[in-house]
Amino acid sequence: MLKHEVPGMEKFVSENPLPNHSTAVKAVTDALVSPEHGVIESTLEIGAVGHRVVHGGEKFNKSVLIDESVINNIEECIKIAPLHNPPNLKGIRAIQNLLPAVPQVAVFDTAFHQTMPQEAYMYALPYELYENDGVRRYGFHGTSHRYVSQRAFEMLNIAPEGSKMITCHIGNGGSITAIKD
Repeated sequence: MLKHEVPGMEKFVSENPLPNHSTAVKAVTDALVSPEHGVIESTLEIGAVGHRVVHGGEKFNKSVLIDESVINNIEECIKIAPLHNPPNLKGIRAIQNLLPAVPQVAVFDTAFHQTMPQEAYMYALPYELYENDGVRRYGFHGTSHRYVSQRAFEMLNIAPEGSKMITCHIGNGGSITAIKD
């Protein structure tokens, strides 16, 4: 099911089957350019597409422009995010096929947590598990924790430097993060 709401226009709902990422991405772009309920004239107005990618392992500490190297690195992280990274990659490939000239950006949920010191991310397990299999604490929901902490700093009118904060993410999954500086 696809729901599309534009202020001042009637809500659009399509119950056509969306059996795969390519079909779903096409349905979304069709809704965006529809003369009846769209918001843009053509897909040529789409300047970029962003993807929330759950796991970037230790490879990514910020958002990146997607190229084949980035895709390969996301694929390498499938072993530590088998439920999330494969669908993320399907979405990336669907956009590549439908809008090949449009740049894509990956925003990694794990990137925010890459400044954790080693004593915070290492488990008390044999070190070989970290070396061979990447077993460590990565931190999740980083896009949410980054946003919430930045908004809190703004609203409280305090600087991040020298601060200590705890943020909570509650939604489709939950996490608590201690943030220093």
